[in-house]
Amino acid sequence: MQVGVFMRTSEVDIDERPIRFRDICALAQAAEAAGLDSFWVPDHLTFDTPEGDVLGVWEAYSVLSGLAAATSRIRLGPFVTASIFRNPALLAKIAATVDDISDGRFILGLGAGNWEAEHTAFGFPFDHRASRLHEAMQIIRPLFRDGSVNFEGKYYSANTPHRPTGPSAGGPPLWVAAKGPHLTRIAVQHADALISIWPATLEQVVAERDRIHAACAEVGRDASTISQVIGTHMYLPAGTPSEIGDNAISGSADDIVGKLQSFADAGVAHVVVDLRPDISVAAIEELGKIVDRLRG
Repeated sequence: MQVGVFMRTSEVDIDERPIRFRDICALAQAAEAAGLDSFWVPDHLTFDTPEGDVLGVWEAYSVLSGLAAATSRIRLGPFVTASIFRNPALLAKIAATVDDISDGRFILGLGAGNWEAEHTAFGFPFDHRASRLHEAMQIIRPLFRDGSVNFEGKYYSANTPHRPTGPSAGGPPLWVAAKGPHLTRIAVQHADALISIWPATLEQVVAERDRIHAACAEVGRDASTISQVIGTHMYLPAGTPSEIGDNAISGSADDIVGKLQSFADAGVAHVVVDLRPDISVAAIEELGKIVDRLRG
């Protein structure tokens, strides 16, 4: 099982300090040095704070392009791209470009989008998101797999070859985040992996796995051909508060290793960790040591 880390890229961190690209880059390089497998950034435009404020967010693909040039081993991707933010044929071209800059280390995380306020603020529609995502995948997947597409839908159309192509054969992996039976059925028709957000216990992970397998049975897909990816919150031992509920992995280093091992035993292919309360070089290094113990 592979393990990656997710970084929130809003304009300030938890201590109200500005976040610049150099800060994001330093953390990606630290994750690479710590032996983690992947580094992820959100594809959001704004964040709403609990206090009712609005925070801006750095544009995901500009950040990922810079990270692709500044790293050499770690895989990179958006967690996850809101399909409505970009025309799907253009998104395939953007993904191929970042894949080339990274020399084949890019993963395209894709979803339907879930925050209405940012869609409205930037003039994007928020209706029929599942149908829009389904049409987007019917454009992106053939462009990657077949090298061209001729598609006419209700929301999108495209009739174009896919050139130039990046170094990944068949395009970068397409991982889709989906909740609910309808989106899950759509995802398993086209994706290489389905992302479940944010289970933190083995019972939740197994329930998500069973949901994926049921959707595969409905559409006639062999469930062994799609990977299960988990996005989960984690409090490292040094930063665990007294009460966190059941929506995050926490405890001692041994506890965390045990929980991650149970995920691996259940067949999870990749875990993306959202470190709480905030991410830092020291936290990434600590996570790297936990992952070393998991692999050992």
